[in-house]
Amino acid sequence: MHFRNFILIAVITLFTHCATTSPSINNKKNTFKEVFSNRGFALIYDLKYYNEGLVTKKIEERSLIIFQKNLKINTHVKVTNILNNKSLIAKVGKSSNYPLFNNSVLSKRIADELNLDYDEPYVEIKEISENSMFIAKKAKMYEEERNVATTAPVKDISINDLNKTDTNIEKKHKQQFFYEIKIADFYFNDTAKVMVDRIVNETQITNAKIKKMTKEKYRVYLGPFTNIKSLQKSFNDISILNFENIEIIKND
Repeated sequence: MHFRNFILIAVITLFTHCATTSPSINNKKNTFKEVFSNRGFALIYDLKYYNEGLVTKKIEERSLIIFQKNLKINTHVKVTNILNNKSLIAKVGKSSNYPLFNNSVLSKRIADELNLDYDEPYVEIKEISENSMFIAKKAKMYEEERNVATTAPVKDISINDLNKTDTNIEKKHKQQFFYEIKIADFYFNDTAKVMVDRIVNETQITNAKIKKMTKEKYRVYLGPFTNIKSLQKSFNDISILNFENIEIIKND
């Protein structure tokens, strides 16, 4: 009798142990780091910005270093000119202060290589995660870029050729300045409404809006904006709430 009770206790203990340890094993398998990505307007570095205190660190004109306050030093990033889809690989430099409105500071070399419009330097900064790192001694091209730039030289960076189609795209986008500020996306409309109430109560902004993107995605945003001055003012107004990753989205 005692032996049967012992067996029963042992079985219960075994199943209990399995039930309590299994979730931790699954959590380890499912753990991953979300890759940082942000769309916005870059500041193209000029020595006068440093002299005026607008930027607190220098960037060499021919450097492939960028400043990006959300990412650690030496992080590799893909910098894309969204208006013509041209991109290159750069590295995050030392921590530097720069205007809140700008999502990064780029060297003149990067701006020129990407054919950035100095009046509308709209770029995406995307972290290259360690899991998908393809940079060893030299940066290699993304597969989607390889089809476009089969003859592009690969040294320290990889760049797409700007063909006639890209030029047409750039001209098309140049016709109209039309952007909105993405504050955040939520699963529930009620949660989005709470965010709108906070914006109205804690800032000077009164026109925060909610857009239903999908069945389970509600976006809180500002805009649209048809000129960079009004866009920058609203961006600076919302920045006092210290949201982690505000993005600027171009409306086609």
